[in-house]
Amino acid sequence: MTDAPTQLLIGGELRDAVSGRTFPTFDPAHGGELATVAQAGTDDVDAAVTAARGAFDGAWAKTAPAKRARMLNRLAQLLDGQTDELAELESRNSGKAKWQCAAEIKVAVSTLEFFAGTAQHLYGRSHVVNPAVVTYTLREPVGVVGAIIPWNYPLMMAAWKVAPALATGNTIILKPASATPLTAIRFGELALEAGIPAGVLNVIPGPGAEVGEAMAAHPGIDKIAFTGATDTGRRIAAVAAKTLKRVSLELGGKSPNIVFADADLDAAVIGSLWAIYYSAGQSCEARSRILVADQLYDAFASAFAEKARALTVGDPLVDDTKVGSLISRAHAEKVRRFVEIGVEDGGEMLAGGDLTLAEGLDADAFVAPTVIGGVSNDSRIAQEEVFGPVVTLSRFTDEKEAIGFANDVRYGLAATVWTADSARGHRVAQKIRSGAVGINTPFVAFPGVPFGGFKESGYGREQSLEALDLYTETKAVLQGTSPKPVNPFGT
Repeated sequence: MTDAPTQLLIGGELRDAVSGRTFPTFDPAHGGELATVAQAGTDDVDAAVTAARGAFDGAWAKTAPAKRARMLNRLAQLLDGQTDELAELESRNSGKAKWQCAAEIKVAVSTLEFFAGTAQHLYGRSHVVNPAVVTYTLREPVGVVGAIIPWNYPLMMAAWKVAPALATGNTIILKPASATPLTAIRFGELALEAGIPAGVLNVIPGPGAEVGEAMAAHPGIDKIAFTGATDTGRRIAAVAAKTLKRVSLELGGKSPNIVFADADLDAAVIGSLWAIYYSAGQSCEARSRILVADQLYDAFASAFAEKARALTVGDPLVDDTKVGSLISRAHAEKVRRFVEIGVEDGGEMLAGGDLTLAEGLDADAFVAPTVIGGVSNDSRIAQEEVFGPVVTLSRFTDEKEAIGFANDVRYGLAATVWTADSARGHRVAQKIRSGAVGINTPFVAFPGVPFGGFKESGYGREQSLEALDLYTETKAVLQGTSPKPVNPFGT
């Protein structure tokens, strides 16, 4: 068990749920319960909305942008100072390698610092309609934001939502995933330590079917920001439409990784390894389909499978672990079933299978880095999001076919292109229907770079100046300047 905070954070106070209900959260890699957490319900959603609305209409509305920026920077400093403790807590709660959690906390720090820098730069525009009317626009906060985040990047995703919302003057209600709520609650506590007023950031763990649904439906919430599964995003959009609240959705992916014949083989293998096996493949932007030119396919498949088999899988708290556990036994079993389907549909297992793990680990929560070769692009495993350490290899004959395969899925979140021809790299990047495309790099997300999807990967952009549009309203102000009365009727 952990001594991390496990209560709801509403109006600046840690409290039990109104119903008194709790739920367990687990250490998936080692097995067993990690903590018992207060389980929010609809009454707690109401309380959080009241607190957030009170803060928005009260002190927070009067807080100067420069002061908001200082608070966000202070929060970043506090987060940075507790990286090791928070990384261990997140690793234990998620099964992800601790060093990866630490790196993600550094991204959260950078995200807070980036948006702190935008707080004083929400510019409007002026426009002279005619000599008698001068207009200008204001960028104003939307109001109360409801943020629903997934279990795969708990603290980093919290920062992705909280930083732009607070920088633009909103208040926020954060619902972390039930599987990984602990660092989000601690994040809320650190916000209070940073001087952010009570009620500005509220944290209410609870089941999505109840708490997330209530947030999407609540008339007191002005915007929903959601990251998670595509089907859940559809439900949120439908419920939120009843009150016409604004919605931004960052959803699933089935991202392509295209390796042309002229690519640097070693760089493509190493980069492609990271693009799928980081976070044990539990990333919405994981490049889970590797499309390889015929001429390079055999060499790439051999080298990639060898590297995949060599990755250290094990205890996420051990420094040399590259791939930790999945989030749960149930999810691991789902991933293993996808592997079976991939082979049943004609794929060839090039890497994967049984694992030898250290004593004390829950083997049922782990899946070996898996490579399935010879996969048809229209097969189920090439079309559906597996969300685990499983990648497919498929051949293509020319650039046109590669682009066609890349786009022939319902998602469009990320992509990578490996080629020595820079013109081809940019040409292909322009033709792929994805929100981000890396050329000779597996990295597609940095603070300051827009992140979001096309098609069924959602809409809206995070991590960038474009995100400010998601959290602000534009108001037009018009001033008549004529010394004569405005008399359209001529009376």
